[in-house]
Amino acid sequence: MNSAEWHARIETAGQVAGAGFLITPRKVLTCAHVVGGGGAADGLTVTFTERPGFPAVPARVIADGGWGGGPTDLGDLAVLELAYEVPIAPAALAPVDAAHGQRADRPRKLVVYGFPVGFDEGTLAEYRVTSAQLLNREWIQLEAWQPGGQPLAPGFSGAAVALADTGEVVGMVTAAAGAQGVHNGRMMPTEVMARYWRGLEGLVPTSDHGAADRARLRGLVERAVRAHLDCDPVRLVRLYEAARGPLDPDAPEEGFDSLWSAALFVLCEIDGADAAGTVARFTAQVEALFRAPAGPAAAPDWSPILVDLRHSGAGDGHVRVEVSAYSGGRRHPVASETVPQARVRAYVQERIDAAFRYLTPGCDELIAFALPRDWIDLPVDRWASAPDDETPLGSVYPLVVTDQARLRPGTRHQLTRAWRRLDTLPGARVHRVECASPEEPARLRLRLRKPDACLAGFATAPAASRTRPHFDTSLTAPAPVVIWSRGGCAGGAEGCAGGDGCAGKTFLDELDACVSAVPPAELPREVLALREEADADEGHWARDIQLLWDDPRVFTDPHGDAPAHARSPVS
Repeated sequence: MNSAEWHARIETAGQVAGAGFLITPRKVLTCAHVVGGGGAADGLTVTFTERPGFPAVPARVIADGGWGGGPTDLGDLAVLELAYEVPIAPAALAPVDAAHGQRADRPRKLVVYGFPVGFDEGTLAEYRVTSAQLLNREWIQLEAWQPGGQPLAPGFSGAAVALADTGEVVGMVTAAAGAQGVHNGRMMPTEVMARYWRGLEGLVPTSDHGAADRARLRGLVERAVRAHLDCDPVRLVRLYEAARGPLDPDAPEEGFDSLWSAALFVLCEIDGADAAGTVARFTAQVEALFRAPAGPAAAPDWSPILVDLRHSGAGDGHVRVEVSAYSGGRRHPVASETVPQARVRAYVQERIDAAFRYLTPGCDELIAFALPRDWIDLPVDRWASAPDDETPLGSVYPLVVTDQARLRPGTRHQLTRAWRRLDTLPGARVHRVECASPEEPARLRLRLRKPDACLAGFATAPAASRTRPHFDTSLTAPAPVVIWSRGGCAGGAEGCAGGDGCAGKTFLDELDACVSAVPPAELPREVLALREEADADEGHWARDIQLLWDDPRVFTDPHGDAPAHARSPVS
């Protein structure tokens, strides 16, 4: 249990309210009375004190046990959802009844981590169960491990009660006994918590395998996730099928969405005489992931230089420019200034050059422009790369644009989830938005939100009135990648039938053939190659190509407070 990072401090309106513990990468359990009865709590945040420097995470209550508000009322449980997933391994739960021990004269030591007054960083208390009997079918009584120990004072409510020897959680502190100096209290065991929140059922392991086996499997899974060996859904089912015994259940119809979910299925759903064997076989399958032969070359580890251009309050003749570089896990501000429009290109050129000083030599640089939507068609890739070199910037470096409106946290969350799915795709499938009779925007949105959606390709420029609603839809859906030609359809999309001779159709045909075998993460590099070809050929189909490529794990919001994604080069 040393330095278990899943311990949480719950705060409301800036004040410490109690404790909690991380149960999934985005959910925390605590008492309903800690968060004001399970309803909305003002300024609710969660801090992981064992991860120094990690910022407090906003949270909201998404479920509760129906607690009535009194100290003896049942259902004192609240489930919190964090604003984003945190890169912290969740608490491991123990099998039901693990808190009692095998013999009454040899109780198991339990450890509680809480935040009483004067201990904002947290403090420990040692306890044991008085008896296996449930009080009112709800609580188990706790008593101090030794006289004079830390009492369960306010601030311990919601804390995980964990086995001292394994660190596995057996319950949650709900109340102290009452009188000052009394060293006992109550906990709600995990089986009761699961009665109030069904989401816990699949997290409580069976008792047919040993603690050491569970710990080894969990450790391997954590290591695999850190090494980015979390498999695609098809492979996860194969891992389980290779490990399951003849009497074990089939994999869920929906499959597994992560290596963690597959491991928890093995630990929590498999019981009986061969459960330990299944755990051992599945552990061996996970261990084999580290010995698997190397696959294709890894996707670029992009290190972005971000150029943020905004409308200035100083008038139409000025632009607000902010340039940042990301390297070594930090954002490095390079420049921020309101610049006359006539100087913007030269200013950006100089500041991009200055930003390279912050990048690791030899890294995969990426120039990214964040633009207002009405500037999204700006030909920034055609700007000169240096004062003494007219070679277009987009023909020297991988260059992408994004829409500033997509920097909102909710949109970043959706895009992050989409990119995790895209990581498994061998190529970028183009959903074509033709200039002739395009589908209704609502149907396009539905299509772009399907699991296999990747890239929206437009035959027209964004300003074309016939497809402008479709372009806006692709940005808000949000499509992870959008590509178009600034020249667009030669017919202006108003009366073009989209047949042979249509520049838009030619663009989409060429684009489809070019990117169908290119992994989405490598599209900036592929478009760089196309721009280099187009720079040498005036009539090249990709001469005016614009790439909106938006992976939040690489291209983070420079103004946000959320930490970078664990796989991002800026994390």
